[in-house]
Amino acid sequence: MQRLLSTVETLAALTLLLIALLTASNVAIRYALGWQIPDWFDGTQMLLGIAMFWGIALATWYGTHIAVDLLWESAGARGKRVIDVFATLVTVLFLVPMAWMVWVKVGGTGSQGTMDLRLPLKWFYSAAALGATVAAVLAVARLVLLPMGRAASAHGEADGEGAVHGP
Repeated sequence: MQRLLSTVETLAALTLLLIALLTASNVAIRYALGWQIPDWFDGTQMLLGIAMFWGIALATWYGTHIAVDLLWESAGARGKRVIDVFATLVTVLFLVPMAWMVWVKVGGTGSQGTMDLRLPLKWFYSAAALGATVAAVLAVARLVLLPMGRAASAHGEADGEGAVHGP
């Protein structure tokens, strides 16, 4: 599992790095030479979609989505676990159909390509769909492990009280 999480983290980080490098390079080239990198804008948009889906996978596994903890903070250990399980169930009910629909979108791209270089959109959409699928799988795994108190926390270990909502 740690190898999968490490791969997901690396992919998300690399796509963000590529976005930054592509944007900075385009600005420098446009300023210095007066032209721009072909498809830099389409490329950054596609890479951002990929980074978002892979980032959702990580946030789901670690339970680090943005949350309002008013009720959770005042609950006991058992109440926290119940809230975490319910929240993860809602997340699963959202991510599984979303992953399915992203794959449907991949199947419907046909021969569409980027504006300048005509790079097939299917490549980018497939990478994003794979990230959405990993997010759904990690959400289901978290849902299975949460009732046993064995889900991951943002710090890499299960919380002592069995509630793993946040740091």
